[in-house]
Amino acid sequence: MTVVRGPLALSADDGAASIRIDVFGEAPPAKGEAKSMLSALHAQSRRVRALLEAAASVMRDRELLAGALRIDVTLTAPRAARLPDATNLLGGIGDVLQARATGADVGHLGELSTVACFHDDAQIEEVHYRRVEGPLGYVVSIQVANR
Repeated sequence: MTVVRGPLALSADDGAASIRIDVFGEAPPAKGEAKSMLSALHAQSRRVRALLEAAASVMRDRELLAGALRIDVTLTAPRAARLPDATNLLGGIGDVLQARATGADVGHLGELSTVACFHDDAQIEEVHYRRVEGPLGYVVSIQVANR
């Protein structure tokens, strides 16, 4: 079962420039093949849907983040859990959370087909990733980078 929790309280200073997405009970979607993760029959479709559902609750009535971004991912998983490597997980998260500019068929996602947090994953200029032991889930924090 996937449980989705919305954003934590943000200060007035950073609320417009940062978001936090929590996903419980799933690992992040992993990039690892040429076929789009957003396609209906992709092996990662359950993970993609869980991330989009969590992002939808956070992005409701918000503009996409613009400019250079910093992303922080904390993956929690049992020690013995075999999961894809960090680079594939980070690539999957970036692909799912960017706006869909291609002509990919995402109609099967319904309202989730328009969910995005930023325009393009090329905006991500700084990445932090860590894996800690615990029940399966992850947190994605995205902030507009201070220059």
